[in-house]
Amino acid sequence: MADELSWQCESETLHLTGELDSDTVGPLWRQREQIMAGIKVLNLSGLSRVDTSGLALLIHLVAFARRQNVEVELQGASDNLQTLTKLYNLPEDILPAFAG
Repeated sequence: MADELSWQCESETLHLTGELDSDTVGPLWRQREQIMAGIKVLNLSGLSRVDTSGLALLIHLVAFARRQNVEVELQGASDNLQTLTKLYNLPEDILPAFAG
């Protein structure tokens, strides 16, 4: 069984914990507009796994923020997530650079 996805908003940071995959993205997807209000940082350090569904959600969250004229910073991305983005040969501007 997958680790449930949980999140916590703290000031301008959204902390994601657990697994961000096809089994867990639904609740976050349904609440994305409310959750992303005022968020400038996505802290991914608590994620144990991200699959292509999770990557797609992250891309969507960043795009949503950009439509609100907010440039989101990604923090704590795992090596596996960074590799996944490279494997898909995504345009460089689709996600902001990963911060430490």
